[in-house]
Amino acid sequence: MSPANTTIESSAPAIAATRKDHLLFIIVTLLYWMNMYIYVPILPPYMQESGHSAMLIGIVLGSYGFTQMLIRFPLGLLSDKLQRRKPFLLIGMLSGALSCFLFTIPDSWLWPLAGRMLSGVCASAWVAFTVLYAAYYASNDAAKAMSNISFLSVGGQLIGMTLSGWLAGMFDWNAAFITGIGIGLTGFLLVLAVKEPREGVARAPISMKHLHEVVRTPSLIRVSILSILGHSVLFITMFGFTPLKATELGADNGQLTAIVIAFMIPHAIASLLAGRLLAPRFGAWNITACGFLLSAICTIAMVYSQSLSMLIITQAINGFSQGLYLALLLGMAIQPFELNKRATAMGFYQAAYSIGMFAGPFLAGFMNEGFGLDSGFWLGGAFAAAALLLTWRWRVQAS
Repeated sequence: MSPANTTIESSAPAIAATRKDHLLFIIVTLLYWMNMYIYVPILPPYMQESGHSAMLIGIVLGSYGFTQMLIRFPLGLLSDKLQRRKPFLLIGMLSGALSCFLFTIPDSWLWPLAGRMLSGVCASAWVAFTVLYAAYYASNDAAKAMSNISFLSVGGQLIGMTLSGWLAGMFDWNAAFITGIGIGLTGFLLVLAVKEPREGVARAPISMKHLHEVVRTPSLIRVSILSILGHSVLFITMFGFTPLKATELGADNGQLTAIVIAFMIPHAIASLLAGRLLAPRFGAWNITACGFLLSAICTIAMVYSQSLSMLIITQAINGFSQGLYLALLLGMAIQPFELNKRATAMGFYQAAYSIGMFAGPFLAGFMNEGFGLDSGFWLGGAFAAAALLLTWRWRVQAS
């Protein structure tokens, strides 16, 4: 049996990938995340300067998660049915480029809303990236493959968000969106050269048959609730209204870049340390609880930040703490399941935490409109505190 006909459950890689194939996939993955995040730090200030209300900014930010909530699971089902991943990579890149283009159209709030919703389509293609990249590795190296591609996702986000402030500072707001168009189209062309056999790549598919059993598993429900709360905090803070707080304190576009770096680098470090070093030594539930505790403190501390240096400190600690619990919850979601049910569990988990991506900034936008910007951070702190209490309770039950 040739490598192309084997499945990713076999001991040999499903795809006989060369070093060049690996390098190409790494570049494509970085471009994918750069395209989606190259405007994230400047989007709230850009919309505020364009005259849009805090409520409308929250709706636009939340639409990214709303789209994923609706299509992420069905897209995974379709990808598994076709056993083809590359077409979904192409859809992701093209929708990402088109998303950036829509942001450049002036004079209506509908274009930013459509652009952000389309970026949710782009993000929903991520499952196809992970399945195809896993096929480049032997089954006993699956954890290594996922660790590598997770690190690449954070790396792409960091590069994109770092470029965002620099481009806006050197040129104007549209520079980030135009660069995003170029990145997306370049990624689209490079995906054409990504290696995938004609017959596709099989895996234990997302199954409607298993879904009923999976969603009734208490551990998955608990982890999904915690992830909804955790993603609500993330999309209220750094991926939401933190840039507005920074501009309120007088940050220019270069200083926005510094705040992004202060958050993302500790976030990436925590993602690497959480599962490999901290959880095996202290326990996954304990580290998750510590992450939510620190996140609650730092999110509320943003309310009392009177200077950019203070805000940067809160972002560094918050980035690390959020990296801890988001990384661990991802592993805890699928850990109890047999191999043939893990794709279904992961599909449900990803669709579930999209609720947080939507609800967090959506609710914070309404609160910010009525009670001021700091009210949204109080909400984020309350979400993190609620997650801490639930984690502590379920930790006791799990032990």
